[in-house]
Amino acid sequence: MIKQRKIELLAPAKNLECGIEAINHGADAVYIGAPKFGARAAAVNSLEDIAALVVHAHLYNARIYVTVNTILKEEELEETERMIWELYRIGVDALIVQDMGITRLNLPPIPLHGSTQMDNRTPEKVRFLADAGFRQVVLARELSLQEIRRIHDACPEVPLEVFVHGALCVSYSGQCYVSQACFGRSANRGECAQFCRLPFNLVDADGKTLMRNKYLLSLKDLNQSEVLENLLDAGASSLKIEGRLKDVTYVKNVTAAYRRRLDAVFARRKEYVRASSGSCRFDFSPQLDKSFSRGFTHYFLQGRERGIASFDTPKSLGEEMGTMKEQRGNYLIVAGVKPFHNGDGVCYLDEQGRLQGFRINRVDGNKLYPAGEIPRIRPRTRLYRNFDQEFERILTRKSSERKIGIVWELWDTSFGFALSATDEDDNRVVLSFPYPREMARTPQEENLCTQLSRLGNTPFEVSDSLAGKASGVIIRFSGNWFLPASVIADWRRQVIDKLVVARRVTYRRELAVWKPTGHAFPATALTYLGNVMNDAARSFYLEHGLSSVAPAYEKQAVPDAVLMFCKHCLRYSMGWCPTHQKGHSLYREPYYLVGTDGKRFRLSFDCKNCQMKVYGDEGAFFNEEQRMKNEE
Repeated sequence: MIKQRKIELLAPAKNLECGIEAINHGADAVYIGAPKFGARAAAVNSLEDIAALVVHAHLYNARIYVTVNTILKEEELEETERMIWELYRIGVDALIVQDMGITRLNLPPIPLHGSTQMDNRTPEKVRFLADAGFRQVVLARELSLQEIRRIHDACPEVPLEVFVHGALCVSYSGQCYVSQACFGRSANRGECAQFCRLPFNLVDADGKTLMRNKYLLSLKDLNQSEVLENLLDAGASSLKIEGRLKDVTYVKNVTAAYRRRLDAVFARRKEYVRASSGSCRFDFSPQLDKSFSRGFTHYFLQGRERGIASFDTPKSLGEEMGTMKEQRGNYLIVAGVKPFHNGDGVCYLDEQGRLQGFRINRVDGNKLYPAGEIPRIRPRTRLYRNFDQEFERILTRKSSERKIGIVWELWDTSFGFALSATDEDDNRVVLSFPYPREMARTPQEENLCTQLSRLGNTPFEVSDSLAGKASGVIIRFSGNWFLPASVIADWRRQVIDKLVVARRVTYRRELAVWKPTGHAFPATALTYLGNVMNDAARSFYLEHGLSSVAPAYEKQAVPDAVLMFCKHCLRYSMGWCPTHQKGHSLYREPYYLVGTDGKRFRLSFDCKNCQMKVYGDEGAFFNEEQRMKNEE
């Protein structure tokens, strides 16, 4: 018998609407921001909305994870504890956390997942978290398939959550302090200022400008849709889509695209099964390049490769459509294989490498009539569609149905009739109905099957193949009894209502009682990189064998600190990597990133650990006293 492993498609939710549509479009789990203390301060949600999402998700055996993954100040711990209890009471399945101080609170029996903000990239770290009681661990985005496999081999019982789609942080998550240093906005406190999406000049030690006004830290977006099977074979069990700030059309399209890809894998590989119930029917064809993207990359999943960055723009390019052919009067002639539509948004890079764009007023074959001023575009310039009017219109209405399969059985009894419904998870409801038995003049079975199959807006559909039954509606009558359609409709409604209740009652919620542990942390001391903001977190680490624990950078700034640790390397991007490319630069180091405001950031290259480090020069650091004066 094949040993099966449940695979979870984990989708983001900015709000209740996004969360419900993520479930409707095939997510096995949704992660959503708590009322406070989530790593996206702009994506918070009320307890009432989270409770409503829990009810909807649990009907499909899907799970709701709530992010409480900022580092916490001393005075915030008590409020966090109260909030966690409220989240537990409304049925939340797990919390995604970063701050170890949370483990010292009086916690309800709710599972904790280790956030990627914990910088989880080694077997030793994952083993430590599992032994401490964490039920799932979110791995660093930078890991290769081989590194994921090593972690899985060392910790085979630990569910590993990996990112498969969406925006990429250029610094290891949880190890980025540049936003705090420059703007007083901590990424570890949910207030990232998007420093990595800013333009810079690359300058050498002699002041020579090597690259001008480019987005040197801006990465393309992750897209692992073509290698999902490789990820599953490496040991990943939860596939995570990034995007808690994305709108609902993004969530619909991307979730549906990954649902289809995963289901295709499951059809071939019986050892992998989906982690929730129901199947989806989409009213559109999911296409990933129609949603926001800066271009796509596998990042480091298959090893280091060029082309992971988006130097020209941090904005969405969308899908490549063709090239500019020529301009005539008030219209443009394009060459391409994909048709544009009225209202589409078009973008392109001009001769200076700047992103430009326009809206299409009217399309006539390969002629585009722009709205407003006619842009001057060089022939053979690549054109992209970053807004597909027709696609967005489809996604703004109902675009998916998710149905749970059921089998009906109807039979006669000594005093009337009985009707049962059994769903795909073996929940069964049986109701008996007193009713006179009268012979029908014509055969009734086909009509009864039709009436019972009319499930309309319920979350169910009749499944002919469910549980090995020959038909999704089984009639067991001792005679050709007559039952009016109105009676069957009433019985059908009553049974379905009871089945919904049964599914909610039988939902298996995972519980986890937190027990203090004292096993050794895989280090003897923590610097500011440990992000320890409160005494509870500090005591946790001391009780796990550390000799010293430094405060978080947000609590006490560190002079000459590394502000970013990047696997992305500008040496490599320029072809100068001495390790992978045997390259050599003609320019003298150190190199600097110089912002439009004149602030300079020194780069260093740690080839042993294959990292680029970003340091802030004096004057680049945020001045709290000056900010307060400015606000006055």
